[in-house]
Amino acid sequence: MAATEVRAQARAAAPQDIIELWPDAPEGALHPGMTEVIEQTSTSPGYSSRRTNGISRPYMISLPAAQPNGSAMLIIPGGSFQWNYFEHEGYKVADILNRAGISCFVLIYRLAQDGWKEPAKVGPADAQRAMRVIRAQATRFHLDPARVGVLGFSAGGFLTTTLATRHSAAFYSPVDAADQFSARPFLAAPIYPVQSVDPTYAYGGVAPSLFGGPPTPAQIREWSPDLNVTSAAAPTFLVHAEDYDAVPVANSVRLRDAMVAAKITVETHLFAHGGHGFGVGGQPGSPDGLWLPLFLNFARQEKLFA
Repeated sequence: MAATEVRAQARAAAPQDIIELWPDAPEGALHPGMTEVIEQTSTSPGYSSRRTNGISRPYMISLPAAQPNGSAMLIIPGGSFQWNYFEHEGYKVADILNRAGISCFVLIYRLAQDGWKEPAKVGPADAQRAMRVIRAQATRFHLDPARVGVLGFSAGGFLTTTLATRHSAAFYSPVDAADQFSARPFLAAPIYPVQSVDPTYAYGGVAPSLFGGPPTPAQIREWSPDLNVTSAAAPTFLVHAEDYDAVPVANSVRLRDAMVAAKITVETHLFAHGGHGFGVGGQPGSPDGLWLPLFLNFARQEKLFA
């Protein structure tokens, strides 16, 4: 299913637009003939949870607020570096943020497991480019280019924490005038993030996805956001559930500790129950009805919006 069909299937209540990230198709695909595929994962009547992969030309879906306050959030879905779960970790989050006047952009990014020559770089490159393209088009969307944050889930949390800490890294060579803009987010919200690539703490699929096997010490140092926190890191809001071992809560705790040590503003919420992938979807026993109001309060305190 093509990007235009994703757009057509998105919620009809708000204006939408497909924003291509790159002027030309990115190089490095190991399967250049791949096409985008969308799957429905929900078996519950009346509840939709779709995912997509096979992304050769990454893009954003713009979901503007009906009454914009000038702020924006880039939303990065998760999916184990194999999928973009663009609905419960994308559109449904945007619905709530839109009501607060925050315009949203859901990122459909290249996936390491789809096959790329430099799989570790493709997601971070797309995330950096997305931040810059939003800022380059700020006038079109009635945005303050300074007030653009990022919110991401699970593997999308890896891209979010990478933007928060390594926004100035050269994950790609500039391609046009949009690359003159900063990729540093105003604030970052990694939600149950895959963060460290250290096997002691990491999600087991992160190193095989990014590196093709166990990480080297150099890769651990370079690609673990908690080991790259500096005074330039973005203020960060963290959410994690304690009862999910595959992405240990240590991912969030270690990043929180590094932020505190660097004197970066950080707010952390650890829930006893909820598991993983709760996003926004009304799963029984999950904290999905709690974390978004907490995030909005943090964003307001940090002056993303008044």
